Parts: sequence; structure tokens; C-alpha cells
Amino acid sequence: MSPPNEAAVKPTLDLSVYLVTDPVLCAARGVIDTAVAAVRGGVRVVQLRDKQASDVELIRQGRALKQALTGSGALLIINDRLEVAAAVGADGLHIGQDDGDAQAARERLGDQAIIGRSIQTPEHAAAVERDSVDYVGIGPVFATGTKPDHSRPLGFDGLARMCALSPVPVVAIGGLGMPHCQSVFQAGAQGLAVVSAICGAPDPEAAARALVEAARSAGSAGRPAPPFSMAD
Repeated sequence: MSPPNEAAVKPTLDLSVYLVTDPVLCAARGVIDTAVAAVRGGVRVVQLRDKQASDVELIRQGRALKQALTGSGALLIINDRLEVAAAVGADGLHIGQDDGDAQAARERLGDQAIIGRSIQTPEHAAAVERDSVDYVGIGPVFATGTKPDHSRPLGFDGLARMCALSPVPVVAIGGLGMPHCQSVFQAGAQGLAVVSAICGAPDPEAAARALVEAARSAGSAGRPAPPFSMAD
């Protein structure tokens, strides 16, 4: 990644439907093909997450995914690994409470990067680095098998309380799918992050399109997705 550039323009962040990849659930098609299908369906943020992959493996996959998404308007976010995000030239980084410092990520990736932070408690919300963090992921709303070590589920009442405390936009996460869109936006979030709802769907593009339409109907501020084009 090039050095931080103060003149660089931060990309538009549409959190309405935020895809988090899972290598197991994406195994039938592969992470890249699944993500591309989701973007064709209207998803505008893809987070590459693979807790088991080495940095070398994740860099290789991240570069291939970035190339596949070129021209789509979708943002590529790397989960947890700052140096991987830098090596890939990703649009940003998402970090958990124990996965690094947001200010360090900002300094490493530059002012144009999108930095996300996971939070679960009022104390986490109060500690959000407002000058460095662009959005927070709040959850889990429900228990989810894609992250077995998650904290206690918040439910929609807990999500609403946390949204009210957040100083930055919120994407909800944890066991969410199309039936939950209305409740997510009513709680004050700007979108929902999904894993199995797209990665585990028989048709990821159709699943993504249905989710995006439901999210917009539920009050998402996301703009209509531009046509997706990709070279053969």
C-alpha cells in the first residue's frame, strides 16, 4: 500500500448489507466467486475473514479478491490483520477488541482507509477512537455458529441500547438474515453484517439481492447499486 496521503478521498461507506466471508461456508464456490456473486447482488462491503489462514495465504487471497472486485464499487475490508491489509492494498481493516489499535491502523493505512471496530459493551462504545474509527460492528445480536467464541447475545433491545451509545455508524452482526432487516434498522443500525445468509445460500447473488432490497425497504440510506461488470 502506498504511504498515507492526506489528499486521498475516503470511499463512500454503504453498510446496509455487509458480507463477512467464511471459508467453510464458501467452500462449494470458493470465497472469491461467492463474494463476486454477492456484489453482483448489491453488496457494497466485503470483509475477508479467515482465522486459520496464514498471512501469506490471506495476502494471496486478498489480492485475488481485490482484483476480482475491481470496477464493482464494492469495498474490500480485511479482518484483524493490519499488515495483510497493507500488503493487499485493501480499502480498510476491521479489528476486534483484542486485535490491535485503531490509531495505529489509521497511521499505517492512511486517512483514506476505512477502519472498523467490534464492540459489545457500553465501555467499548465509550472507548471508540472517534478520530480513527469509521464504523463499529455491534453484536452478536443472536448466537452464531460462525464465531463460537462470541460474547453473550445482545438481542434487539441490547442492540438498540448500544446503537444509542455509538459515536459512529453501526453495522449489526450475529445470526442475522433477511427476516431481521426491519428490526436492525429500527434499533438504529445503518446495516447488517451477514455470513451464512449469503455464504451458505444455494444462490449467493439472489440471496444478496433479496437482502439488499429488504434492507433498503427497512430504511437503509444505501444508494442503488451500479451495474457490476467484470472482465472474463
